[in-house]
Amino acid sequence: MTAMFAGFGLGLSLIVAIGAQNAFVLRQGIRRQHVLPIVLVCAISDAVLIAAGVAGFGVLVERLPWLEGVMRFGGAAFLLFYGAKAFLSAWRGQGNMQGGDSSAGNLWIALTTCLVFTWANPHVYLDTVVLLGSIAAQYDDRVAFGVGAVTASFCFFFALGYGARLLAPIFERPVAWQILDFAIGCVMWLIAVSLLL
Repeated sequence: MTAMFAGFGLGLSLIVAIGAQNAFVLRQGIRRQHVLPIVLVCAISDAVLIAAGVAGFGVLVERLPWLEGVMRFGGAAFLLFYGAKAFLSAWRGQGNMQGGDSSAGNLWIALTTCLVFTWANPHVYLDTVVLLGSIAAQYDDRVAFGVGAVTASFCFFFALGYGARLLAPIFERPVAWQILDFAIGCVMWLIAVSLLL
């Protein structure tokens, strides 16, 4: 049980920080659009990456140094583009509870966007595969550690996706969407710059 609690605590501490994926889940949760598929994609993706890390996949990432560069620049380009879209939406004041963004209304576009936020983000590999994987190796029961980290991921994404609806009254005003879109744009561009640096 000690390994499971350690995995849960570390997994939760790594995922709670606001990032591109979390901002997207928050936005979808506030709009109440495709929340279940979005949180499942996020949590299952994390579970796959955590399992890979616990199984020792981090060694492969370390042995292919070119892979990190490709992921970093690809992720930065996507985040710059998505951040620009968020800034444009904030400028135009298009956000509302019904959604003025095609990526929010169309399930397949929303899922694709979510998958890109998850799988094209080098930080997620560093956190789940390398960091969690290396710490899991220190425990006799690596599986319990991994189960704890996966449980933290599922708990967090479901709480974020479905808890976001509590903010719905605030987001009945268009100015609240403009502030959220501006904040999301800032987060996306800050993460993109950190990837490039």
